Amino acid sequence: MTEQTPELKKTALNATHRALKAKMVDFGGWDMPVEYSGLIAEHMAVRTAVGLFDVSHMGEIQFRGPNSLDAVQRITMNDASKLEIGQAQYSALLTPNGTVVDDILVHKLGEHDYLLVVNAGTKDKDYAWIRSQVGVTHGIHISDYSSYYSQLAIQGPRALETLQKLTKVDLAAIRNYRFTFGQVAGVHNTLIARTGYSGEDGFEIYIPSDVATSEKVWNAVMEAGAEFGILPCGLGARNTLRLEAGMPLYGHEISDSITPLEAGLERWLKLGKPADFLGRAALQALKDAGGPANQLVGLEMVERGIARDGYPVLNEAGETIGTVTSGSPAPFLKTNIAFAYVPRAVAESKEDVFVQVRANRVRARQVPTPFYKRAKS
Repeated sequence: MTEQTPELKKTALNATHRALKAKMVDFGGWDMPVEYSGLIAEHMAVRTAVGLFDVSHMGEIQFRGPNSLDAVQRITMNDASKLEIGQAQYSALLTPNGTVVDDILVHKLGEHDYLLVVNAGTKDKDYAWIRSQVGVTHGIHISDYSSYYSQLAIQGPRALETLQKLTKVDLAAIRNYRFTFGQVAGVHNTLIARTGYSGEDGFEIYIPSDVATSEKVWNAVMEAGAEFGILPCGLGARNTLRLEAGMPLYGHEISDSITPLEAGLERWLKLGKPADFLGRAALQALKDAGGPANQLVGLEMVERGIARDGYPVLNEAGETIGTVTSGSPAPFLKTNIAFAYVPRAVAESKEDVFVQVRANRVRARQVPTPFYKRAKS
């Protein structure tokens, strides 16, 4: 008896993507567009104009009740007590060993109301982990609302002008990592957030997940952005954009075997926050012992060759000292870049390394990340 492959999950915009002749792939169990007109064209549209992404596969988990803050503080590494209503923060769910269950965004909706946006491929695992850690806490109600939302990301320097055509909300007044609610393309009570994963300015809008509403808003955004050259963008461009912007990807730079200290996420790790949290003791002990053995570094290829995920990193003597976690051409920067884990001493030395690209040892220089920073207006 042959084992049947589980059917891929689909967002409400699946038929739209197929009508646009998108190349579809299995992404974490979801049937998702990897590209439409081409990865480079889509990447450059976001860097120079505006692009539209369907990210409805992401998960949304809501905490409500008087003990919600205590629960969020218990399971996340950032300090949610610092959040104001209408503010979001980057954070991560941690294991007791201090490794990463998932990286997330925490939104403070109200005094006792928090929305956690989690990665698509880890959503079920995340929800089970959250329930196992704080699910029986008195005074808190935890709900998985992932299937209720379609999430669209409008990214690029013309994103504000594009979306502003569809709402009376003053988008310029929404600061980075802030959000509000308003009407968008006739859809009431839309959550409008200014976060993003591309390294550009942009907005995420959360709308009801029915097909009619999702298609209506998608088409309205495409029409509003037409004068700026908007392109629908797939996961391929999303990956190259986030790599240029130096942002980690779960399953690559971070995982349940990697700590935030290794991954360079110390900026968001609040070991001194007032509430105890999972993994704090382990991470404090690691810091007190001098830090992790390995460190994530940015690489730029000096010689011809592309460092792909999983390629070995070598020292001058040809010994394997690390591994590439993400690597690709950088379309806007017009060079080849990568993230890799190397021994801490190598990272601190800033010395050149080599990447084994098939049969060739290709020299790479260590460079600061993010590789790309947008010009502030």
